[in-house]
Amino acid sequence: MHISDLLHDADTALALEPDELGVYILISIKDWHQQRQQIDIGTFEAAHINNPGNFAPHRTGELKEACREAWAWLEGQGLLLPDRQFVGNTMQRVLSRRARRIAQARDHRDLSRSRFLPQAILHPVIREDVWGLFHRGKYDTAVFEAMKAVEVAVREAAGLTNADYGTDLMRKAFNPQGGPLTDGGAEKGEREARSALFAGAIGSYKNPQSHRHVALDDPSEAAEIIMLANHLLRIVDGRISHDLIYGKA
Repeated sequence: MHISDLLHDADTALALEPDELGVYILISIKDWHQQRQQIDIGTFEAAHINNPGNFAPHRTGELKEACREAWAWLEGQGLLLPDRQFVGNTMQRVLSRRARRIAQARDHRDLSRSRFLPQAILHPVIREDVWGLFHRGKYDTAVFEAMKAVEVAVREAAGLTNADYGTDLMRKAFNPQGGPLTDGGAEKGEREARSALFAGAIGSYKNPQSHRHVALDDPSEAAEIIMLANHLLRIVDGRISHDLIYGKA
């Protein structure tokens, strides 16, 4: 299995910490171990980096550096061990028992599904941090940070203070009766729906994460919530642009 089949593109690979990227390396070389093929950093780079697969060729240097860091972490953790059967090749490695368990245990479907949150379509305020958290598998943190970005954007756009937060902030900013971000030209029902949309999103996906541990281990669900936050940020941008062009309605 080529490592780019798991990580899809260079940006995804480079967003990972060495320990996280190391798991993908283990998965990509576990068949080598079973077939008694040569396992060393040079052979890995030749097969997975110099032969880039889905990775862009011009990212080769960055990918090599990241993979060498991950390889060093794997060795430091005792996951890649010297292979005593290869006399004279001091770089030859073999997967430890724990490394084999890790490589077999990971859900490859979950690993590959993370590609369904393209970085390019995300709003600039969540494009780097939230995307990076998501692709590192930290789904609950990514969702919390995305919704927190919505909260901050609404507060700043509405000219409110840090004392305003959560659902109360949303109701105040989008108050159908003249809230600073409400669209005065829209029908009353639409204004009420917009207020409910923002309050409901923050109440459902940001506030619970603030007050207790909320397990979220499905990347598809996390991606959907992040895309909701993305849409809310676009709405806030639209209200700011509207007011700049036309004045407060």
